[in-house]
Amino acid sequence: MRELAERALRGDRRAIARLISLAESGSESLKEAMEIIHPRAGRAHVIGVTGVMGVGKSTLICEMALKYREMGKSVGIVAVDPTSPFTGGALLGDRVRMNPLASDGEVFIRSMGTRGKLGGLSGAVYDAVEILDASGKDIIIVETVGVGQAEVDVIRIADTTVVVLVPGLGDFIQTIKAGLMEIADIFVVNKSDRPGADSTVNELKSMMEIYEKTVPVVCTTATEGEGVDELLVEVENHFQMLKDTGELERRRRRRYETELVEIVMGRLKKMIYDEGRFRESVGELVRRITDGELDPHSAAEEVLAGLLR
Repeated sequence: MRELAERALRGDRRAIARLISLAESGSESLKEAMEIIHPRAGRAHVIGVTGVMGVGKSTLICEMALKYREMGKSVGIVAVDPTSPFTGGALLGDRVRMNPLASDGEVFIRSMGTRGKLGGLSGAVYDAVEILDASGKDIIIVETVGVGQAEVDVIRIADTTVVVLVPGLGDFIQTIKAGLMEIADIFVVNKSDRPGADSTVNELKSMMEIYEKTVPVVCTTATEGEGVDELLVEVENHFQMLKDTGELERRRRRRYETELVEIVMGRLKKMIYDEGRFRESVGELVRRITDGELDPHSAAEEVLAGLLR
């Protein structure tokens, strides 16, 4: 495992992929590797890109990555796909849409599932970001899909969060405007060649006045590469502001706090479901709840008492 970690630190793509796979599978052997990986992480700029399906996030991310490569920066992309609760498989459409980057050895793309987190980011995503960071990637882009817990979680892992919208989402913006303002560091109105782009920009500006918060708004047409340069300028300006004000350190402390809790919760869940004595006792508790002999809260207290013994 130490050799695998050392190879990943040197940028070995197979080693990076193997470590991320171990993270996804919840392998306990990953711990030894992360002891080596963690001290070398913390240099990359982590950018979260989020928004509902169909706004062109993958195309936009592809264009961003191409621009970063022109600047000589290496890029890691983690596309968090919804996971089927039945098959556990992540959709791989994002990798198909990012084909222009496939032959670039300085770009690493990985699709990952939410692993039953009700749309939220699994602990493996945090590990993947840290592995890519330690491997030398300058920029790491985390893409989340849809509207749900993943959009809330992305602000806990990203230094800079970009919320992507398109013209015609006026009702949607009004419905979740408070949530949008909470997570957005930068707004992007993509597909801005469509009618209604100006109206969308004006709605966002009106929303900012209500919430007394100023967030840059960038218009892009990702399929043509338009506006991407301006977006990267805003992203860099935001990152510099984070460093200058000390907010970067605060955000990263928040990331590690979230990751720590995620790891602890994952291990507790593994103990409950995988260890024979707990699995048997949980089964008995479920029977008693079903028969009306016990309520779920009291049963949970019994499980916790058993774990702490």
